[in-house]
Amino acid sequence: MASDTNRPGATGPDGNGHLPGRSVPLRMVGENPYSYNVQGKANEPITIAGILDRAYREVTHDGETRRQPDWTLGAIYDRLNDNAPRIAIIGGSPDHPAHVVDQGTIARAALAIWDRGGVPFSFSVPVLCDGTAQSTPGMSYSLQSRNAIAEMVVNQMEAHGYHGAFVIQSCDKMPLAVVAALAHLDTLRRLRGEAPVFAAFAPAHVLKGGEIPADVREELAQLARDAVAAGHPEIAEDLEDTMAYILQCSSNTAFQGVFIRAVELGILSVDRHAHFERALAINTCDSKGGICAFNGTGNSSRNMVAGMGLVHPAVELLTDPPTTAQVDRVVVDLMTLPNRPECGVSRILLDNVGNAIRVHSASGGSTNLLMHFVGAVIYSGHRFSIWDLDRIHHAHAIPDIFNYSLTQGRDIFALAKQCCSGEIRGMETLVYELVRNGAPMDLDAMTVTGTTWRQRLADETNLSADGVADNPVILSTPRRTISGVDVLTGNWFDSAVVKISGMPEAQVDHFDEQIALVVRYENEEEANNALLDVHLLHHLRDEAAFDAALLGRIWRHNAGLLGLDVSAGDILAPPALFDHMVTTGTLKLAIVVSAQGPAAYGMPEMFTPMQHINANRALRKLATLISDGRYSGVSYGAAVGHITPEAALGGGILRLETGDPIHLRFRARRLDLLDPVALARGTVVLAPDTLLAGRDDVAAERMAQIRRRARFVAASNRMTTCTDAAQGVVPIAVAEDAEIDFWDAATVAGVNDAATVAAGQREVMLSAD
Repeated sequence: MASDTNRPGATGPDGNGHLPGRSVPLRMVGENPYSYNVQGKANEPITIAGILDRAYREVTHDGETRRQPDWTLGAIYDRLNDNAPRIAIIGGSPDHPAHVVDQGTIARAALAIWDRGGVPFSFSVPVLCDGTAQSTPGMSYSLQSRNAIAEMVVNQMEAHGYHGAFVIQSCDKMPLAVVAALAHLDTLRRLRGEAPVFAAFAPAHVLKGGEIPADVREELAQLARDAVAAGHPEIAEDLEDTMAYILQCSSNTAFQGVFIRAVELGILSVDRHAHFERALAINTCDSKGGICAFNGTGNSSRNMVAGMGLVHPAVELLTDPPTTAQVDRVVVDLMTLPNRPECGVSRILLDNVGNAIRVHSASGGSTNLLMHFVGAVIYSGHRFSIWDLDRIHHAHAIPDIFNYSLTQGRDIFALAKQCCSGEIRGMETLVYELVRNGAPMDLDAMTVTGTTWRQRLADETNLSADGVADNPVILSTPRRTISGVDVLTGNWFDSAVVKISGMPEAQVDHFDEQIALVVRYENEEEANNALLDVHLLHHLRDEAAFDAALLGRIWRHNAGLLGLDVSAGDILAPPALFDHMVTTGTLKLAIVVSAQGPAAYGMPEMFTPMQHINANRALRKLATLISDGRYSGVSYGAAVGHITPEAALGGGILRLETGDPIHLRFRARRLDLLDPVALARGTVVLAPDTLLAGRDDVAAERMAQIRRRARFVAASNRMTTCTDAAQGVVPIAVAEDAEIDFWDAATVAGVNDAATVAAGQREVMLSAD
């Protein structure tokens, strides 16, 4: 690092710390701890100079031409003393694929911030990769990492007195964790009478999906032929289905399920299985990293944070790491936000609540995001729950205009290419098409560009989705009139979520109003082992897992709804009827994975059991997966998650037994436990309260198992001091501090010290109701 005596004396773009077009340097209003805390001014200049020195070496090493460094320790001291905007560049850990190339983006952002009169700082937070943690104890730490990241960001921003942030957004829990942290801090500082916290989010580029090498693809095709020759065409069909997808970490799990079944059937050797896993793994991820190209939590976060108005359009959807010019565009706008109350993070978030929910819905976003979004609003100081979100979601029908596919060249990498080519403009195009299709988007809500959506959409260049002629992802004509994730209730639980919009109408028809029989598993490990068993359905049949009279009545109910001849089952013995129901798809199974909630086991994602079901051609036509764990997407049937109360808190899911009948009423947004005795006699009525209440002994035994299993997770990560999934799984202290009624616009405006805070958005929501 150059010393203060051998650096040029210029301190800003014009040599004296002034921004272009400004007569005086930009200063933050309010208290400046660096003006009286001499230790901060003594400690921090070397860290800032170090960041800038490394940044200079980074960009010049990449071949860029820049003028010589123009910062000195004295110049840095003066900016700190003068209360110039202190901006933290928040990155992630390089052990996450989305953060592989953070250093280049940090360098470009640091130099741009300095050049425009700010003071750049840099820190990173650990980012847990859900893909890496899948089906391991690590998944029990994933959700808790969201709260931990939020806490770390608040701690660092407060301890070092940073005014704003340039956020290198990745995936999993990091994006909404940082939104929550900055919104929380913005609210806190406004209560103290300080300047609002401002930020710009710059998502990592999209990771290009891998390709199966031609020789490996031929080997897999031969395995499929071997399966057919061995009398197991279902293995070949499942393998061919899996080969149709782009190669991502998630597809490795799908392949694994098929391989394990093939090994069990003697079609594939253990060594050959290992060979395939290696060949697929090393061809999965591009060396530049990025956010995976499937529309899971990572890209759902990208879309939802963009819908909040917090993602800058210059870096929203890229196929490569951002260039200097792209980062500069973000920082130029970022430096217009200081001292503007309407541009504080909590204010932008609240103004865009309806917009974010509708963007998430229309783009087929992850179910995980509902919980994270609820949490972020609570962190901003407002009482909010999954039911408030559901009220906004259903206030107006939001069309499905996201034609995403992992098998037809319409993954998120394809969308990014369409944006980078200038054919469309990403989320601005999505917002534009929602407005054209009658969605009540609030175009007067502020965004991170320092302008409103209306101002951003005033230039209609390449704005229409019709700009993509070949294989568009965003559509101008909806695929159907509904979209999003629904909130369910029932007579044995309070709330749950299901991504019914991720299912084609024919699939909804195949499951809706059907009666399913519970197949209960104590935890995910037990479920995974069972779902990989190629003989699972045979075991359920041969062990007479279901009451014969009940099975017969369910056949008549389900077959009738599907338009089948119900008399065909009357002459069949129970085993033959079971097989007939499997063949006709009238045997519906509610695969219940219990004890996966926040308090029980950290609320891991149930992706792996879902994939095992999807990879089984017979089972996927029968199964609805139900859990107090969480989900990112859908199964062929339905994936119902976030059940509250969870098993560890005594919820009804704790007391369900294999063989219990569940009425699947997805369009009515209910899942009800039926009275098995009445159903066996031909009457469909709700179960009495006594059915579950009479299972105290089994509930006590299961609670003891939950407590023993919880000890496998580090004590500090047991989420026993958080709200439930309906309330965002936030720390109790955060929920208790959320005292503002979200629907009370006047109170919101008063606390945020501005006359029109979120009032326009509230009017849109309430009028839509």
